[in-house]
Amino acid sequence: MEICWLIELTGNTFGRVFRATTFGESHGPALGVVVDGCPSRLALGEEDINAELRKRRPGGSAVGTTRVEEDKAEILSGVFGGKTTGTPISIVIRTTGASSSAYEPIKNVFRPGHADFAYWAKFGFRDWRGGGRASGRETVGRVAAGAVAKKLLARFGVIVLARVVEAAGVKAKPLEVAEKDIGKLGKAVYSSSVRCADAIAGKKMADAIEKARAAGDSTGGIVEIVATGVPPGAGEPVFDKLDGELAKALAGIPAVKGVEFGSGFGAAGLRGSENNDSFYYDAKARKVLTRTNNHGGMLGGISTGMPIVARIAVKPTSSITGRQKTVNEEMDSVDIAVAGRHDPNICPRIAPVAEAMVALVLADAMMLQGMIPRKL
Repeated sequence: MEICWLIELTGNTFGRVFRATTFGESHGPALGVVVDGCPSRLALGEEDINAELRKRRPGGSAVGTTRVEEDKAEILSGVFGGKTTGTPISIVIRTTGASSSAYEPIKNVFRPGHADFAYWAKFGFRDWRGGGRASGRETVGRVAAGAVAKKLLARFGVIVLARVVEAAGVKAKPLEVAEKDIGKLGKAVYSSSVRCADAIAGKKMADAIEKARAAGDSTGGIVEIVATGVPPGAGEPVFDKLDGELAKALAGIPAVKGVEFGSGFGAAGLRGSENNDSFYYDAKARKVLTRTNNHGGMLGGISTGMPIVARIAVKPTSSITGRQKTVNEEMDSVDIAVAGRHDPNICPRIAPVAEAMVALVLADAMMLQGMIPRKL
């Protein structure tokens, strides 16, 4: 019995050396994260975290929810004089714009596509306000932790950027971007309402998303994440492969239903001669590179020094105003139309969450490899 209880308590902490534990529920007074294992003497302030929170907060996109949250971080511990101390960093984000009134009439109903039934089956009790801990709002703590990881990685030349490459059936044109231009691409991505660097495709995405919203429906899409500057040698062989850890991190984001790296599922239709990446030595850079990057920056579960490229499939937002059939806690069949303020497409707000999760994995892996010291 004790073992079963201990198992139920797990699942809220991520990482091995660089660790993040999130807490809070969707409509609770606050959410947050405790980051443990961050090296000391890293310059860090609340604005570093707030800059990342602004990328995912509700109301930040023209095609998103109309709900507005301030999402301002308060650092409670682990930072002194503008630098990390090496002790746990506690970050809290107060809830200001939540309204539970729309959930009161359906508090005993299992919403299709949501985790209501799964939580009820596991715990026999659940917080029905906005989905509780299963809500996408839980990711605010992940983004806060990712802000710390991204600041740390930047010290070592690693940059992580996510962008929407498909939404509502509209695909963006492929982009070949040099590592030195990744910062410029980031500006283009976050100046787009749908977080798409292709302005023409972005406009079509926004129109398609709004059309679905007007019909009481929602849409999904694909988000691509690129990490540049990752040195070769990060990641562990066999069971702790870097791509395995990244897959776990990305698949653990709410609404993500698929993960691929490099050529991904497309590799299944290629020959070895087409999918293999030829190595060469760059004398100017003094490092081994590959002429193509079908391997997505990882071979044998270990980084190669090429950009790490991942893509995630994001399902349509589960909360829609159209009528759906379901059951309630008494097992009665009922119809439901979910009211409230919801995103008709969650991809734009998942992009910064994906960046955060990739950053957490890379910071952890690089610290384990000794590429990042415990004291800066």
